[in-house]
Amino acid sequence: MNSSTGSKTRRLPRGPLMADVAGLTLTGAERLRLCHPLVGGVILFARNFSGSAQLKALTAEIHALRRPALPIAVDHEGGRVQRFRTDEFTRLPAMRSLGELWRVDREAALASAQAAGYVLATDLLAHGVDLSFAPVLDLDYGMSRAIGSRAFHPDPAVTTELASAVAKGMAAAGMGAVGKHFPGHGFVEADSHHEIPVDSRSFETLWDADMLPYRGGLGTQLTGVMPAHVIYPEVAPEPAGFSPYWLQDVLRERVGFEGLVFSDDLNMEGAAWAGDIVGRANAAWQAGCDMLLACNRPDVMDDLLARWQPAPRPEALARIAALPCPGLAAPDQRAEDATYREACQRLATLDLLDAGPGMTAGSIGDQAVG
Repeated sequence: MNSSTGSKTRRLPRGPLMADVAGLTLTGAERLRLCHPLVGGVILFARNFSGSAQLKALTAEIHALRRPALPIAVDHEGGRVQRFRTDEFTRLPAMRSLGELWRVDREAALASAQAAGYVLATDLLAHGVDLSFAPVLDLDYGMSRAIGSRAFHPDPAVTTELASAVAKGMAAAGMGAVGKHFPGHGFVEADSHHEIPVDSRSFETLWDADMLPYRGGLGTQLTGVMPAHVIYPEVAPEPAGFSPYWLQDVLRERVGFEGLVFSDDLNMEGAAWAGDIVGRANAAWQAGCDMLLACNRPDVMDDLLARWQPAPRPEALARIAALPCPGLAAPDQRAEDATYREACQRLATLDLLDAGPGMTAGSIGDQAVG
């Protein structure tokens, strides 16, 4: 029985939309929304957290609504983008801190990256959160207002090694990794939360640099990839997240990625290219995104649920159905976990860089996706 509603847990296949919720507990309207056949996951934000016990209760309520359970995701990277920071959550370094450490001690940087991934995932799983949209694979060109200190390093090979270590740590804790923002958001100054960025570089330049982290071993480690709301006019006329060329010809065929493709938030200004919310959903779905995020506008989500009729894509629904919910029954064993304690001790020695050149203090809000 679902104690929140007094009714039996509903058996319903997961749909292709990821929704959010407004506060610390579910409202009746949100329970109904999350049981809509088109919904297949939930994303949480800082506004959904007041403390450890409250978050565990919220995730348990969400997981109890349906079978199979809805996976719960969050943007929890470290540095400025860490949704839960207090009351049993370890503060995580900005990824640029690991790149700075690499310059003086490569082995220490890799060990710290793996520790960051392990702590990130262990803390979330202990609170019933199944997936983090991390790590950022964008290169640190030092100019992007959206990325800034979220990026590891300007060198794609260094970024690949550090991101692989983070993903390895996450996997050791039981969580998949989601790389973002394909093919690369770090070169453009404009912030896709508020504008439609344009990157005029050639495909060859992007392939040799920004896309390198998605190729090879790291690409096979990733559970998911999130494309950028960036237009690359030398390659395709659409933003990458709405482009069949980028998602099907390049990401699926040339890179060989077989996991889930998550859209970035369809309510961001960078998605305005595709029209209203139904136009955006159609464009992202037809381009090859499997799970579509629409956040911070419940009225817009309700409009999408009422009007969107996605064309059949059985392969996408199969990938969504296969997404695990490890936080559903993950016991909190951090007190007995020597690996966790050692990882926390290692992170405590790092400079917890929050921001730096190329990232303004308010460029990524606690309620923004991406």
